[in-house]
Amino acid sequence: MASTNQDKVTFRDTIRAWGTSSIPPMTLSSLALALHLRPFQPLPFLFSPLLAFSSYLTLAGFKVDGAGTNAAWSGIYVLLASRRSPPGGVRQKFMSLRGGVRGLAMGIGAINTVCGAYVYATGDRKAEEEERREVNRWGVYDD
Repeated sequence: MASTNQDKVTFRDTIRAWGTSSIPPMTLSSLALALHLRPFQPLPFLFSPLLAFSSYLTLAGFKVDGAGTNAAWSGIYVLLASRRSPPGGVRQKFMSLRGGVRGLAMGIGAINTVCGAYVYATGDRKAEEEERREVNRWGVYDD
C-alpha cells in the first residue's frame, strides 16, 4: 500500500490534536489535586475546577475556547509551581516521588500552554460553529 501525503501526520496536527483534546487538562487537574490536597493548599487547589471547566468546554463543542482556557490556566499553574523552592535545592525538587509528580504536572502544564495557545491563535470559530450546528448534541439549534 503506497503512502500518500494525506496519510502523514505533521507536527502541527499533533499540536492541534493535543490542544483540542479534553484529556490533558483533566490529567493536569488530577495531578494538581493530588499534589495540593495534602497538606491542603487553597490557591493551587482552585486550578482543578478551572481545568475541568476547560475540559467541559472542549467536550461541549467549543474547542477553540476550551483550548484558550486550558492554555491560560495551565500557564498560570506552571508559573506558580515553578516559583516554589523547597529546602535542599533542585535535587529535592524533582528526585522524590512527590517531586516527580510535580515535574510531570509542570511538564504537562507547559505542553498544555503551548498547544492550547496555538489552537486558540489559529482556531476557526466559523468552522467550529458549523460543526456544532451539524452535530447538535443537545438540540440547541432548530435549523
